[in-house]
Amino acid sequence: MELFIAVFTGTVIAATPLIFAALGELVVEKSGVLNLGIEGMMLFGAVFAFWAAVAGFPAPIAIVVGALAGAAASLLFGVLTLTFLTNQCAAGLALAIFGSGVSAFFGDRFGSVQIQALKPIDLPFVSDLPVVGSLLFQYDPLVYLALAAFVLITWFLYRTKGGLVLRTTGESPENAHAIGYPVIRIRYLAVLFGGLMAGLGGAYLSLAYTPLWVEDMTAGKGWIALALVVFATWRPTRVLLGAWLFGGLTVMQLQAQAHGVRVPSELLSALPYLATIAVLVVISQNRRLLLQHYPASLARPFRPST
Repeated sequence: MELFIAVFTGTVIAATPLIFAALGELVVEKSGVLNLGIEGMMLFGAVFAFWAAVAGFPAPIAIVVGALAGAAASLLFGVLTLTFLTNQCAAGLALAIFGSGVSAFFGDRFGSVQIQALKPIDLPFVSDLPVVGSLLFQYDPLVYLALAAFVLITWFLYRTKGGLVLRTTGESPENAHAIGYPVIRIRYLAVLFGGLMAGLGGAYLSLAYTPLWVEDMTAGKGWIALALVVFATWRPTRVLLGAWLFGGLTVMQLQAQAHGVRVPSELLSALPYLATIAVLVVISQNRRLLLQHYPASLARPFRPST
């Protein structure tokens, strides 16, 4: 039972930054924009949230700083792709590289600095319940915020007029513009929201998951989040399940190493990334499933007619 609790709680924690980043990218892609710079935006969020914590700001302020840093990085991407109509794939890759360099520069001074990790929420009586309390009620606030974000984003996309407008923009920006919707403004807002969510994912890494600064601490999680959106065929519920799947693989390889499983540690560490490749290969074989919820105008530039 102790092993089960450790794997379950570890899975939820490891999946949290993926949930933030992948849900944010899902909204961005639903608007018709492809941002490959999730890794860079997460690193922006991680380093500036850590800086705020080291500077003595309370945890909520540090989290907000990380989220705003991610949004600021995404604004740069938005200006390049939505205003100047540069190639979205190239701009996203440049943002990923830029975020890695900027975070390494600002994080260089934090090499030996440790901070106190975010504390779990302690609910009287409930948190102390046997098994159930450990499984459900002993996480830090960002874990619950990620789950709340999933509920709100699902509701927004499929139960509100704003969500319908966003999806219409991603399917046919020409039609959305023809009936009077500001396509570029909508896409800017989606890009900013995606950056904010990626910044939250990065802030979680440096404030809760690993409460110390490590260069390139995302370790490819931004790319996994990007793959998750495709794996989920652009559906929020599948994003959540996929994040838990990859989080579980991460925890299981750590548990396997801790229990002395006789498999090279390098292979175990690569397991989540190998699983990402395998899933994408399988999904790509079913073209009908892949295109079922695919935004028809994804990565296509749009210039409003005068």
